[in-house]
Amino acid sequence: MKYDFTTVYKRYGCGSGKWDEMQRENPNVGEDVIPFSVADMEFVEAPEIVEGLKAFLDTTVLGYANATDSYKEAVCAWMKKRHNWDAKPEWILPSHGVVDAFFSAIKCYTNEGDGVMLLTPVYYPMYIGIKVNNRVLVDCPLVERGDTYEIDFEDFEKKAKDPNTKLFILCSPHNPCGRVWTKEELERIGRICNENHVLVVDDEIHHDLIMPGHTHYVYAALSTEMEQNCLVLTAPSKTFNLAGLQTSNIFVPNEALRREMEAFLKRGSANPKCNILGYKACEIAYSSCGEWLDECIQVIDENRRVITEFMAENFPQIRVCQLQATYLLWMDWNGLGLDYKELERINRQEAGLFFDEGYIFGAQGEGFERWNLACPTSYVVAALKRMKEAYGKYVK
Repeated sequence: MKYDFTTVYKRYGCGSGKWDEMQRENPNVGEDVIPFSVADMEFVEAPEIVEGLKAFLDTTVLGYANATDSYKEAVCAWMKKRHNWDAKPEWILPSHGVVDAFFSAIKCYTNEGDGVMLLTPVYYPMYIGIKVNNRVLVDCPLVERGDTYEIDFEDFEKKAKDPNTKLFILCSPHNPCGRVWTKEELERIGRICNENHVLVVDDEIHHDLIMPGHTHYVYAALSTEMEQNCLVLTAPSKTFNLAGLQTSNIFVPNEALRREMEAFLKRGSANPKCNILGYKACEIAYSSCGEWLDECIQVIDENRRVITEFMAENFPQIRVCQLQATYLLWMDWNGLGLDYKELERINRQEAGLFFDEGYIFGAQGEGFERWNLACPTSYVVAALKRMKEAYGKYVK
């Protein structure tokens, strides 16, 4: 490979929550142990980003900054090249992150007591955004089908028809289930939401991380009607490991909705200006780092293959879900016959395996683990060896 996907920087004491948590919970972990939990990467940055930021720092001052025309043009060019979506620069409202963005959407477009729909299990800050803002969770459980998940459209439509349901947060691709929604599924969601006046907030933070053999469709690109009834949330953070720079984009194609969000951001407590280095890093990444991303996806897919084959041979009781997108492998460990808290204890204290525990994604996630695959394959292989040794006394 052209790029380095084997080096790991140990991030102890650097403010990385997952590294500090691992050290706090098990100070004796070995050198071959890294956390597989929070969704950032254990890869070094693309050199184009590092060198580009160095050059930028040589010629600028770090004062307040707005999103430049070149920034917005780079974002839109990426959307066209990678997703065949003709997004317009004027649709972009920068945000400090996708979580901030969907929190803002909840507060901007709904009132206290309004219903907000989620396809569950799902990324846990979405539950928090609904709860802390005194909205009502409208839970639409996904249906397990073999090694993947499907939408129960009968249930979805019934809940969308409730006059109290005002907003739907779509996780596309889905975290933690790893689903890429098909064109037909998205169009059906669009029809139901449009007919029932439910606004769609489309979280696409993982949409660049599509595994071989799958095709992602941007929700807003599928029809004018869908475009005009949605917000699309994107960021370079998952794609290029830039989460610490806190830069994302809210695309609002509908002018009236955009003006409403602009007014909300101006009167709210959040500063709508983003990080000057985040703007530049995003622009560099979208302009120069497509090849790095392509190689990164190859490594993630290889890690998926290694784990899937290992589980089939050594722990067939563990159900590995299809990884269609994201670098987050969703696995059902309930077949081992162990309580989910016991799984967590064995993994962290005996096997040196620090995952995001499934129960944080909702009740359906109990007994599941979410494994972050954005790391060198050698660390995955070492983890599987530790797992086999640790579980030998529990599973026969």
